[in-house]
Amino acid sequence: MPLVLVLLGFVALFLLLLVAGSFFTVPTSQAAVLQRFGKFLRVASAGLNFKLPILDTITARINLRVQQLDMEIETKTKDNVFVRIPVSIQYIVMPDKVYEAFYRLNDPTQQIQSYVFNVILGHVPKMNLDEAFLQQADIAMAVKSELDNIMADFGYSITKALVTDIKPDDKVKAAMNDINAAQREQVAASARGETEKILKVKQAEADAESKALQGQGIANQRKAIISGLQESVELFQKSVPGATPTDVLTLVMMTQYLDTLKDVGANSRTNTIMVPHSPGGFSEFFNELRNAVIIGMETAQASGAAPPSSARPDGSGVPPQA
Repeated sequence: MPLVLVLLGFVALFLLLLVAGSFFTVPTSQAAVLQRFGKFLRVASAGLNFKLPILDTITARINLRVQQLDMEIETKTKDNVFVRIPVSIQYIVMPDKVYEAFYRLNDPTQQIQSYVFNVILGHVPKMNLDEAFLQQADIAMAVKSELDNIMADFGYSITKALVTDIKPDDKVKAAMNDINAAQREQVAASARGETEKILKVKQAEADAESKALQGQGIANQRKAIISGLQESVELFQKSVPGATPTDVLTLVMMTQYLDTLKDVGANSRTNTIMVPHSPGGFSEFFNELRNAVIIGMETAQASGAAPPSSARPDGSGVPPQA
């Protein structure tokens, strides 16, 4: 009786193990490859699955999520600059081609890397360094196009190919920065020169306008002085009967002379040089001026062209004796 119980226990345990080995689960975003006696049987999808115990085995579990392969490729450009190009390949196993992905490629990452090397080495050496920087997107598209055509037969779909950077040697970077800095300095110098040119032109225009306005002011000032002198002469003749224009001019000149002396005395740093300024000296100066005018009129009269009487300094028709 005890032996029978032991045998029943072993049988129950064996059946339990068989039942437990007959069911298995596959997580989401995975697929399981089943074999029977070493031969491919089927692909189990996510969820609860059944297999024959002992006969069927789970050979592999395939990841169906997007995976990324990072690599760095060294090559040279058309202008003989060696660069390192980091490339990232994002790929996924197609659910309906799990068999091809598992059985046809022994090392899919190595296969993808070889094709990426082939594409990069076929494109970058045809470009100079500047073109390589500008055409990073074109290089990435060429890599993706090449991999799509090839890896689809092996059950892989390339979702994205990224050329994340182009890394020349540090010395080449420094030289490029120097060239860029020199070009920017040239542009800045040209801008500064243009600014100085505009400032000088504007300053010259301002000076010309200022001088024009100054000349206009002086002209207006002289007109005002002449108008004032004329009005003063007329008023003086009306106020002082018998006064001649010569007397008025003498008085005006004396007044101007005294005003000038006052201005010179008020300025401690003047460089003005005055002629003799005694009243007698001023009278002599005025007489010399008058005599010069009289001699000029007599010369004109002797030549037959007598000047009008109003041109004589004292206002009479007979020139005074010198």
